[in-house]
Amino acid sequence: MRVLALFLPPLALTGCYTVAKTAVDVAVLPVKAVAKGVDLATTSQSEADEKRGREMRKAEEAYGKRLRQWDKQCAAATKVGEACPPRPEFVPPEPGR
Repeated sequence: MRVLALFLPPLALTGCYTVAKTAVDVAVLPVKAVAKGVDLATTSQSEADEKRGREMRKAEEAYGKRLRQWDKQCAAATKVGEACPPRPEFVPPEPGR
């Protein structure tokens, strides 16, 4: 009888723990859902920095392409005795675009 008395209370408490844990999970679920939505809707600083870096690299590549074209045009103009066209300027991307 004493052996049964030792094993019965832990088995009874297991059900209480499961019910309490489920209640906490149900209560926390809306908070987690809202937090996930806010996380998806906002941009972190590192994501913004990565985007800015991609835009800057793209602008630098475009500038390099314009500069190479200008160099060819200038060489062709110099060959025939004309003045070189104006050198292109670097145009950085718009911040916050």
